[in-house]
Amino acid sequence: MATKNGGTLYVLQTRPPAIIALSPDGSHEVVVANLTRTPDGIKVDAETSTVYWTNMGTGIHLIDSDPPPGAVPPNDGTIESAKLDGSEHRVLVASGLAGTPKELVLDKESDHLYWCDREGMRVMRSRLDGSEVTVLVRTGNFPDDTNDAKRHCVGVVLDKANGHIYWTQKGSPDAGEGRIFRAGIDLPAGEAPDGRSDIECLLADLPEPIDLDIDHRDHMLYWTDRGDDTHDGNTLNRAKITPSGLANHEVLAHDLQEGIGVSLDAQGRRAFVTDLGGNVRELDIDTKEASHFTTVAHLGPLTGIDYAEV
Repeated sequence: MATKNGGTLYVLQTRPPAIIALSPDGSHEVVVANLTRTPDGIKVDAETSTVYWTNMGTGIHLIDSDPPPGAVPPNDGTIESAKLDGSEHRVLVASGLAGTPKELVLDKESDHLYWCDREGMRVMRSRLDGSEVTVLVRTGNFPDDTNDAKRHCVGVVLDKANGHIYWTQKGSPDAGEGRIFRAGIDLPAGEAPDGRSDIECLLADLPEPIDLDIDHRDHMLYWTDRGDDTHDGNTLNRAKITPSGLANHEVLAHDLQEGIGVSLDAQGRRAFVTDLGGNVRELDIDTKEASHFTTVAHLGPLTGIDYAEV
């Protein structure tokens, strides 16, 4: 299932829930089946043939929409892992601890997983074994503030070279309330997750920014956006990372069908994106020539994606 650069794309299908490996000709195979509930974020450790993913949990927080007004989600999501052959399936962060986990970051060097908890309004991390669950950022109080979608944290990525963590807060559907933030990776000494002095809002008034990735070679932040098509929603975007923030925001591709996941093949200079329409699309990030990568018509909606050198 290798791509032309020797890697494989792993995508999360939400209905029926499964982890699927994709090749460039559209052929595919299910590598982990019978997932529970709604998987959303995914990362693969090629060296150990281990896949990590988030499970959003049960109840009202559907992947296709936001919770109904006034509803309180159960916050019963989990972080899970398995081998790429489907064996050794484990729950790492148990129900009640992870919230409504969305995009996932694997930092193998420091033995951490990072994720955003949407309805719990938090940026979080744990050890790879699921221990030491820690809240790094808290944007509201659960459940009192849960229905304020401006507080919902969704995408997350690390810029370890500069000591930063980036995340998105997507806002209400089609409201143009989306924002991208950054802060130090670690909680400043003596400060609380809801009172950090190092949080910067880098971009505001975006459609609905979702998932993030970084091209470390060129210091570029990439993200997918849902939201209103007439205001650059359902797009792939990027901006230059600078000491003072994000500069030169570009919209690289339009017409995603509710864009969700993004993953970069840095060596091959490609970006891959998924959407709820079941599409995986490829973009040459040096020439910005978009082409339809593959659509497997009988797959259900797709959320997270990870490009791995396996």
